[in-house]
Amino acid sequence: QRARSQFAQAVADLAARPQSIDTLRSAGVVCLLRPLLLDVVPSIRQTTALALGRLADYDVEMAEAVVKAGILPQLICSLPEENRYYKKAAAFVLRAVAKHSPQLAQAVVQSGALEMLVICMEDFDPGVKEGASWGLGYIARHSPELSQAVVDAGAVPLLVLCIQEPEIALKRIAASTLSDISKHSPELAQTVVDAGAIAHLAQMIPNPDAKLKRQVLSALSQIAKHSVDLAELVVEAEIFPVVLTCLKDSDEYVKKNGATLIREIAKHTPELSQLIVNSGGVAAVIDCIGSCRGTVRLPGIMTLGYVAAHSENLSMAVIVSKGIPPLCLCLVEEHEDHIKAAAAWALGQIGRHTTEHARHVAVANVLPTLLDIFVDPRSSEDLKTKASRFKALKNILQKCTYLPALEPLLHEAPPSIMKHIIGQFSKVLPHDNKARRLFVTTGGLKKVQEIKAEPGSLLQEYINTINNCYPEEIVR
Repeated sequence: QRARSQFAQAVADLAARPQSIDTLRSAGVVCLLRPLLLDVVPSIRQTTALALGRLADYDVEMAEAVVKAGILPQLICSLPEENRYYKKAAAFVLRAVAKHSPQLAQAVVQSGALEMLVICMEDFDPGVKEGASWGLGYIARHSPELSQAVVDAGAVPLLVLCIQEPEIALKRIAASTLSDISKHSPELAQTVVDAGAIAHLAQMIPNPDAKLKRQVLSALSQIAKHSVDLAELVVEAEIFPVVLTCLKDSDEYVKKNGATLIREIAKHTPELSQLIVNSGGVAAVIDCIGSCRGTVRLPGIMTLGYVAAHSENLSMAVIVSKGIPPLCLCLVEEHEDHIKAAAAWALGQIGRHTTEHARHVAVANVLPTLLDIFVDPRSSEDLKTKASRFKALKNILQKCTYLPALEPLLHEAPPSIMKHIIGQFSKVLPHDNKARRLFVTTGGLKKVQEIKAEPGSLLQEYINTINNCYPEEIVR
């Protein structure tokens, strides 16, 4: 008995050190441990399960070896009768195998582990519940089918009970698992809602524990993202204005998840966006963008774009709250291409409604920066972001009649954009005496003469319209 105990303990200790894993692997350690799972001594069974969990946790290959050795059915056959230490260790093995891939998670489900994990969810010990919640989350996160299997096993109501328990660690894991279940489809999110999760999650937003707040905000985002109805249910749980405090949190992930939740609500309808504006949400998001860097900014940038896209009034609300300057800063400061693309898109949504909206964007001197990013050869090779930038620039140019902002672009714009710029000049110059004079003195008219346009093209028509505003000798 002592030899068996020492062997299991030695392997468990070695398995905790990454440098030992290859030696253990080549010694075929999984098959050597297997008989000890059925040992008569409870402490040996426990230590063996712990060793197997650590091995499976290390990499896919070890996890596959555990499955191939037929250990999972053996591990769970007597689970309900075991003590809490064994239950925790067994849950650890299941989660360590399930985390690596959908195929391994499927193997865990096929071994009958879900029923056992759900039984552990009803255990008296919070540590056992925590281990079981974790295992269920690692299975559910991979795919809608695996998530559905977790739901069908009856896990959701028990997870909702767990977020009401006093232990912070248990609350965190249960909220995280509810997030993993909700993310795949509206139907799965609805199951979580029907179990009464929203009200309990919403109550935890002000909790001082940052890691819990991250998971709570993530779960509410995953519910709200699917449909208008689900987003409205989240809003009805009175998350505003309390969720705005998260945007000032010292924890970057709390900030990011808070902004993501607001984004998932804003995107659905003008009414939901208006509610965010009314609760001071747009101003709070703008402050948040100004106070952080990198990917933490991204959901806030997208939120402003979604709000502005819905209507002229909502776009004006973003302008009035001084949303344009921080978006311009993102274009200049950020190095990540997708963040720049998001900022360009948001500015395009703000400027696309009327000449007044476009003027606000143009006055902030955004157009040269947008153009630089668009023509920069290092700028994204990704055609999708390239196209979205072109669209953002085009959205603003099509409404922009503020000529002082357009003129500098005449000297560096590529042909694809030149057409839109010249088009705006051909609209304004015939009716504006002062603008016509300025256009000559700043060299704009000279530049227009240098443009080579296809005869009969739209660009040629615009150029003719501009030239017709002046006496022939000036044009010459």
